[in-house]
Amino acid sequence: MIKSMTGFGRGEFNDGKRNIIVEIKSVNHRYSDISVRMPRRYSFVEDKVKSAVKEKIKRGKVDVSIMVENLTENDVNIKLNTMIAKQYYEKLEELQETFDFSIGGGGITLNMLAGMPDVLKAIPDVEDEEEMTKCILEPVREAAANLEAMRSVEGAKLAEDLIMRGGIIKDLVDKIEERADEVPKAYAIKLKERIEALLEGNVTIPEDRIMVEAAVFADKCNITEELTRLNSHMDQMKNIIETSKEPDGKKLDFLVQEMNREANTIGSKANDITVTNLMLQVKAEIEKIREQVQNIE
Repeated sequence: MIKSMTGFGRGEFNDGKRNIIVEIKSVNHRYSDISVRMPRRYSFVEDKVKSAVKEKIKRGKVDVSIMVENLTENDVNIKLNTMIAKQYYEKLEELQETFDFSIGGGGITLNMLAGMPDVLKAIPDVEDEEEMTKCILEPVREAAANLEAMRSVEGAKLAEDLIMRGGIIKDLVDKIEERADEVPKAYAIKLKERIEALLEGNVTIPEDRIMVEAAVFADKCNITEELTRLNSHMDQMKNIIETSKEPDGKKLDFLVQEMNREANTIGSKANDITVTNLMLQVKAEIEKIREQVQNIE
């Protein structure tokens, strides 16, 4: 089953000590590109987060957002740096003596020293990395699974659309084949009429000469092989979509290139306005297929 590269998934974890919310968004990309945004203190788990996402998402640009809310006070320690506080005190006293004024009208106060940079600092408590890794990976896997489910639903819609457009192209190819058989005959009739008009009926035109010219023309504008290959490409696309077990976006992208190649060749060889018009419709459908394939994993 094919999958879209576009989707969103969310996962949440709460153990009473912390609440972790994970959101994963993905969009089109030629390769696998996973970026993770999370608090720096948990960076030790980033590689495992990427590995967990890769288990579900093989291709696409994926943005993983991890938010951690600590629910207890045990997670942070307040550190007092008395050495820095002492230096601030001494320097403030020196300023007071040098300029002979009272700081704040009441000298150096506790509030003043406590507000100085780095005197008091909130430092996160040391994490149990193994426990925290488990806590983070649980909602990551949940979000990745939800994202995969959304991509699968969207992929089913893409598959339905692609198979429908493949059927339209096959119907157009059948019409082109019917018309292509008539083109040499129509050319022979027109060629004879033109020659007769030029010679004004004064000379008898050998039928075998007309047939030779028509045969040469038929050989030059023969599109049987191209139509056969184009039909084959439609069958291959349908087979890939219906039997897909691995990401096949790149395979389908290559197949669309081959469809375009055959369509361009047919268009250049077709010396008939009806065939040309039908081919324009074929190329329009191939372009729609190409646009859809760009979103397949």
